[in-house]
Amino acid sequence: MSNPTVISIDAMGGDFGPSVVVPGVALAATELAARNIRFLLHGDAATIRAELPKRGALLSLIEVRQADGVIAMDEKPATAMRRGKGSSMWNAIEAVKNGDAHAAVSAGNTGALMAISRLILRMIGGLDRPAIVASWPGMNGATTVLDVGANIDCDAERLVDFAIMGEAFHRAVHDVARPTIGLLNVGSEDMKGHQELQGAHKILREGALPLDYRGFVEGDDLSKGVVNVVVTDGFTGNVALKTAEGTAKFIATEMRSAFTASLGSKLGAVIAQDALRTLKARLDPNAVNGGPLLGLNGAVVKSHGGANALGFSNAILVAADLAQSTFADEIRANMERLTNVLAHAPPEGASS
Repeated sequence: MSNPTVISIDAMGGDFGPSVVVPGVALAATELAARNIRFLLHGDAATIRAELPKRGALLSLIEVRQADGVIAMDEKPATAMRRGKGSSMWNAIEAVKNGDAHAAVSAGNTGALMAISRLILRMIGGLDRPAIVASWPGMNGATTVLDVGANIDCDAERLVDFAIMGEAFHRAVHDVARPTIGLLNVGSEDMKGHQELQGAHKILREGALPLDYRGFVEGDDLSKGVVNVVVTDGFTGNVALKTAEGTAKFIATEMRSAFTASLGSKLGAVIAQDALRTLKARLDPNAVNGGPLLGLNGAVVKSHGGANALGFSNAILVAADLAQSTFADEIRANMERLTNVLAHAPPEGASS
């Protein structure tokens, strides 16, 4: 048997710690049973082991390593980097750097996770900060959207970086051989958008990179699934993500109110319960949990802090897909191509 793929887990991160993480690992282990996956859990060993089953196959797949510190959910990134060494989050990421694991998962403090991951693993090529990815539920399956909060101001080159990373991620996780890519804009016409968008549009449109670029897309295209990968800056992406999450909660609340307003509506809810259950599952953020920090020299996946066991297991599935793919090599190769394209590009304003 080939060597196992090891997923390193921050068992103390998130709102619930081991009480959700360990059941999440158990669910993921069942889903990944045929893929030779093992798990390395970092945190308070006694607390973790108390959540483990007393017997069964899961025990043979898990190694528990003691970590004495825990990074608080409200801790500032600078403080976390200064005081976080030896914590469950730090050790989970360091295991990837040391070669003890192939990917890391944490539901902990997002800012701290980004800062520590960047410090320990460093960035690929000329990248400055990781990009956070969201898998957006839509009519044609999941749409990959990035960045959704890490990089507020982005120039044209950074947006093209996101296109490269998002394409490799989508192929690895959503099993699409040649993902299509669009730039999020205020309109689909070529002349629309600010200078940075126009610059990225020009680089991608000219076809020097082996990407299937389809041009500009608009906000309502995110859920339509017009393209597989939607690229935007972290400010716009985060606003769009939070708006979508708020809208989903609003719809769920209004439907619950409508279906409990009267005896007739309650009867209607009983009749439509299978359809309502399906809709609830589609709107559940745990179903698409797991946002990788792309651009690092290693795979790190952020789970929602409030995720349940199913949600955490889905974040582990994303980490396993990345760990068992060539996405990092694809990103490096296309980043080198981009560097070459930019080096040979004519000066701004020069005639072609």
